Amino acid sequence: MNLSIGIVGLPNVGKSTLFNALLKQQVALAANYPFATIEPNVGVVPVPDVRLQKLADVVHSTKLVPAIVEFVDIAGLVKGASSGAGLGNKFLSHIRETLAICHVLRGFSDADIIREGSVSPVDDLETIRTELQLADLATLEKQMQPKGVITPADKKKWESINKFKEAINQGKMVNEAIENDDDREVAKLLSLITAKPELFAINVDEGSLKNAAEVQKDHATKLDVNPEQVVVISAKVESELSALGEEDQALFLAELGVEESGLERLIKAAYDTLGLQSFLTAGEKEVRAWTIKKGSNAVEAAGEIHTDFMKKFIRASIANYTDFLEHNGWKGVKEIGKLRTEGRDYIMQDDDVVEFMIGS
Repeated sequence: MNLSIGIVGLPNVGKSTLFNALLKQQVALAANYPFATIEPNVGVVPVPDVRLQKLADVVHSTKLVPAIVEFVDIAGLVKGASSGAGLGNKFLSHIRETLAICHVLRGFSDADIIREGSVSPVDDLETIRTELQLADLATLEKQMQPKGVITPADKKKWESINKFKEAINQGKMVNEAIENDDDREVAKLLSLITAKPELFAINVDEGSLKNAAEVQKDHATKLDVNPEQVVVISAKVESELSALGEEDQALFLAELGVEESGLERLIKAAYDTLGLQSFLTAGEKEVRAWTIKKGSNAVEAAGEIHTDFMKKFIRASIANYTDFLEHNGWKGVKEIGKLRTEGRDYIMQDDDVVEFMIGS
């Protein structure tokens, strides 16, 4: 499972600056890891994970493969985009398949950057949400009411469609109307944008980063959202960080009074919002992080490596990451009884280091 995030926002809110910083990260990543051809509006970056190098040191591997995040960018939306204004609406299809939407909202004070429709984070969010709602409404209104012999599935689908229409007409997002798995499946089938979980990146002046906790709380209250969905970020700082090596990045962040880059915090917020976690595999050939849903069992985790593994699953050998480091790898954890054998229904934990036994 690759984490994919659609980036939306009004023009001149820093969306392009942020995305270009991500593209610089992508170039560095592409030098080390093979990926398929990447579209111009897609940035692929690694999920920061300090555990990988530590595991590699233990198992003597030189190949590290982090989990990745795809950021999908579209042209800045403007008021009236759903009616053809601006360019953004032409590219909304690019973010229909993403797992989450990230709203980039202007929180910086640079008077030299013209506010093209931007008023305040609250007003800007209302504008963007309205355009996304109208785009979804257009999709819903294209659906045909079932006729003739109507199956229970047809009936449930039509009920969900009507429920979603009513929600949008009341000014709500589709995700506020989803009540059960049937609704969720219809929203996914139709690729409804406002059914997706939301993140909110407040693009601030670099001087505001040291007060990020206060800024986060303040904006969460104003936007009426969960603070954990809000990330305070400086696109300008991210752009400067993307041109530095790891040591220089750490020094730069320390000077600003922050511990993690905005990208790291954004990815963590996305994992939390979407209920995701990682498990780890460690061998001489490679050390790798794999992204799964929280609550996934061992068979589902094995399926992330290869779908055939689900059918041929026998068992999983699992060690805790800390134990694995402390006792110097697979042999060490086995000798002291810290290596567990788990079956199909075992619920995966975030710090699991796993080796799957698969049948022929």
